[in-house]
Amino acid sequence: MIVLDPASSLPPFEQLRTQIVDDIAAGHLVAGTRLPTVRRLAEDLGIAPGTVARAYRELETAGFVETRGRHGTFVSAQGDPALRQAQQAAREFAAQMHVLHIDPEQALALAAAALQGLR
Repeated sequence: MIVLDPASSLPPFEQLRTQIVDDIAAGHLVAGTRLPTVRRLAEDLGIAPGTVARAYRELETAGFVETRGRHGTFVSAQGDPALRQAQQAAREFAAQMHVLHIDPEQALALAAAALQGLR
């Protein structure tokens, strides 16, 4: 169930996007699940349809959902989108380390330190 917090510093579209990503990651929304229509979800949440449409567009761009025209929006069946994004980020990191002439061991140490800083 999606709940938007009007007091949050995150805009409603981002709260919606984040909750859908979390539901996919947790297995509450599995591949092939049809999401509510933009109008229906906007009505249910008491927000503008454009807000839901923006969240859906960003989810589709990131690979979490796919739109099938008039048939609706569905959770993507093309693997784990979060893992795909992580792999892309890793490739970009590796390319940047190469450009900077940072050896792999040092690059891994930098990445590990950055991840530790997030805890």
